[in-house]
Amino acid sequence: MTTATTTDPIKLGYLFAEIMSSHDLSRLDEIKAPNYVNHNAFAEPGLEGSKKALGAIIAGVPDLKVTAEDVFVSADGSRVVGRYRYDGTHTGNLLGYSGTGNAFAMRSIDIWRVENGRFVEHWDELNTLDVFIQMGAVSPPRQPS
Repeated sequence: MTTATTTDPIKLGYLFAEIMSSHDLSRLDEIKAPNYVNHNAFAEPGLEGSKKALGAIIAGVPDLKVTAEDVFVSADGSRVVGRYRYDGTHTGNLLGYSGTGNAFAMRSIDIWRVENGRFVEHWDELNTLDVFIQMGAVSPPRQPS
């Protein structure tokens, strides 16, 4: 098991992928502070809101695996930036769409602010349109004639 430390915040970014792939969201307490702020429209406030949103994703995609493709730390150590790949099969409700049985891959870019060895604030960019297309919930855009 990876352990996050204040002297090596890059481990937090890799531990996030490990926790998501394990589906053990109780382990988020290892990397996120109790006063966690998430700037994501899908998540309710706080650490518990983050657990609820991530739990809903795992419920809709029970075989979800998350891979950290790149993790960087700012020069002052106050920010961790990760580029992640999410792979799974849409078998349950995901963001209001019933399971389709379709596999998908999604990439995200996440930025966290770090204090005292834990994430305290989060921003992300998700390609949810691509996920909806792969799930079959949304038709792909038409190519210009």
